[in-house]
Amino acid sequence: MAQQQSHIGADSIQSITATAGYFDSLPGDNGCDTAFLSSVAARHVEIPAPVANSECRPVFPLNDTGTIALLLLVFLSIALNYKKGHKYFSHLGSYLFSVRRRQNNFDDHTVSETNMMSALIANTCAMGGIIIYLAVGYYRPELVVGQPVAKYVWALSAFVLLFFLAQQLLYRLLGYTFLPDKISRKLLIDGFNSSQSAMGLFLIPLAFVMLLFPATLEPMLYVAAMFYIFARIVFICKGFRIFFNNLASLLYFILYLCSVEIVPVILSFTGAIFLCGILQS
Repeated sequence: MAQQQSHIGADSIQSITATAGYFDSLPGDNGCDTAFLSSVAARHVEIPAPVANSECRPVFPLNDTGTIALLLLVFLSIALNYKKGHKYFSHLGSYLFSVRRRQNNFDDHTVSETNMMSALIANTCAMGGIIIYLAVGYYRPELVVGQPVAKYVWALSAFVLLFFLAQQLLYRLLGYTFLPDKISRKLLIDGFNSSQSAMGLFLIPLAFVMLLFPATLEPMLYVAAMFYIFARIVFICKGFRIFFNNLASLLYFILYLCSVEIVPVILSFTGAIFLCGILQS
């Protein structure tokens, strides 16, 4: 072993000596021209430029403190409300599909269940904000480059919340206009809230797959779109069962689909792109 180490050391000394002799033979002061050496080295070695500013480094939502704080806040809210509001999950299927008019429809929601529903809606908004950010970063990366991830995720989550509140207000307006009684209007609003709550639960594993395995981003975005479409179909079917009484109500329902279910969704995606453009500027 000692002989091998001495042999390696001798070879290294010979290599250094030969290199020094080579550079001594080059033109320049004292046998070495620094500019010439730099030009020779640049042809063979590509040295990456150091990143002086940490904000210029690419940041993924999973490595962003603000995004993780949002997720922890949402999950903590669900955990704190679960003990008293867990019955909301047992009633979720009824809220999604049932159109049975009972006298105790107004007694279905307790304060704890309402808090549980609010926590689930907040989860839906957070998951929606993260997924929209990933979608914009994939299809329009120029809109999210060089800016803090948390700024986009929190802003897009707030945008999803505003879209949810605007839709709920619109459904309440439609209920007061076209539905004959308070029980029918409550069934409609419960169907909408429960569809959004259930969609958020399905988006949790999907969002984490996108964050942990970025290579699966594009197919997972299509799956997320399918989840959204499925949630809307479930709610539309319940709305149809509530609204439909005769052929005239069928015409109203077709107008409802065009004005409430199609146009706002298109406007929401346009609004999300516009919001990212504002945050980028």
